[in-house]
Amino acid sequence: MPHLSRSLLFFLLLIPAPKPAPDFSRPALSGPPVHLAQLRGSVILLNFWATWCGPCEEEMPRFVQWQQAYSSQGLRVLGVSMDDDDTPVRALAPKMHWNYPILMGDARLGRLYGGVLGLPVTYLIDRRGRIRARLEGATDLPALEARIKTLLAEPSAR
Repeated sequence: MPHLSRSLLFFLLLIPAPKPAPDFSRPALSGPPVHLAQLRGSVILLNFWATWCGPCEEEMPRFVQWQQAYSSQGLRVLGVSMDDDDTPVRALAPKMHWNYPILMGDARLGRLYGGVLGLPVTYLIDRRGRIRARLEGATDLPALEARIKTLLAEPSAR
C-alpha cells in the first residue's frame, strides 16, 4: 500500500461514503409516473421546492436549461413540489416551461431524504444511485453545474 500522509488520510476519513438514494415512485403532474430506481444509469438532479419559495423559482430556469443541454449525456432533472396541493403548482407551470417531471412531495418523502425543512433542497445522485451532494438554500448555480458535469463524466454503471 502506498504511503499516505497523515493529513491526506485524515481528509479521506472525513469524506462520508456516498449513500444510496432512497427509492420512491410518484405520479408526475403531467406524464407517466416516475420511479427513481428506473432512472439508474442517469445523473439525477432531485430538487425539492415550493411555489412560495423565491430562491426555488429563481433556479428553475437554469434547471430547464440543464435538462435541455445535458439530457443527451444522461442528466435527468426531477422537481418535487412540497406545496400542500397541486393547485398553485399547476398555476405556476405556464410561467416556468418545465421540460422535466414535476412530482408532488409530502412529509414522508422529505423524511426519506433526511428531512426537507427549508427550501430549496437539491440532491445530486450519481449513475449508481448514490447521493453525492445535498445542497440547502439558494445554490451557487455555476458550482452546481460544475458538479453535474463531473458526475456526467464518470463511467455509467447499472
